[in-house]
Amino acid sequence: MNSSSSKPSVKPSAKPDVICLMGPTASGKTSLAVDLVQQSPFQIVSVDSAQIYRGMDIGTGKPEQGVLDIAPHRLIDFVDPAVPYSASQFRSDAFREIDDILDVGDIPLLVGGTMLYFRVLRDGLADMPHANPKVRGEIEKLAEEQGWEAVHQQLAAVDPDSAARIHPNDPQRIQRALEVYRVSGKTMTSLHAQMQAQNEAMLPYNLHFFAIQPDDRSVLHGQIETRFLQMLKEGLVDEVQALRARGDLNHQLPSIKSVGYRQVWQYLDGEIDYDDMVEKSIIATRQLAKRQLTWLRSWPNLQSLSNSSAQSVQHVLKYMDTISI
Repeated sequence: MNSSSSKPSVKPSAKPDVICLMGPTASGKTSLAVDLVQQSPFQIVSVDSAQIYRGMDIGTGKPEQGVLDIAPHRLIDFVDPAVPYSASQFRSDAFREIDDILDVGDIPLLVGGTMLYFRVLRDGLADMPHANPKVRGEIEKLAEEQGWEAVHQQLAAVDPDSAARIHPNDPQRIQRALEVYRVSGKTMTSLHAQMQAQNEAMLPYNLHFFAIQPDDRSVLHGQIETRFLQMLKEGLVDEVQALRARGDLNHQLPSIKSVGYRQVWQYLDGEIDYDDMVEKSIIATRQLAKRQLTWLRSWPNLQSLSNSSAQSVQHVLKYMDTISI
């Protein structure tokens, strides 16, 4: 498939194919996706838990209007920052957009770095046990006495895969994963695996996963720093100030907990100075990239790309030819 005028050929009896492009933040996913759109009949569906929010443009790295004119993105700019949005909602919304793209004969290209959304799309939603106040209280007491790192170590002893994915400084997810094990006797990892097996039979698409995985971590770290400094030049602090001025948002909301926004919010609250805000934002973004790469290392049947170069574009296109998409 070498021209943008060609259309996918899908056998009536076969599941339609969907291309998924993952990777850590600042790795060049958008650039690669736009190049693909210009060479084949793709339509992009964003898989980004921060770009869904209206009014959060600079800090989420949303594509500029000129890019969107060339390669429109679905599932960005459609949720108010005050409104909660779940992974299950994303799955439903993504299915709708995928079907809409397939109906016009184009190829869905899902692009982003929110690995949880990709997993929910692939595996479905596991039937997790309900919250148990008694067990949660016990875990919180342990954290108060020994710290969340000790709780994370307990999780690692019973569910090492979940512990590897969850950062030691993420108490909410640590608590939930350990709670699931204590309540059900099953790890969150095993419950997701069980659901994945069931979902593979029911999923109406063939998902093909690609990921940009930079060979040199230091290069990625440099790209992260450069991008954040550019966001500041473009007015990130003013953007967060405008969100604060609404009066109905606070630092506990998932939208404001997004990397960069949380740190700028702390700066505007006077909790940290400007230099600390910059340093903490860059560090937090690097930690996010590390977690994203951890997810990718255990992702099955993954086509790895080292960067967003023309060579990577051709890798994707050649792969598509082999599956007769």
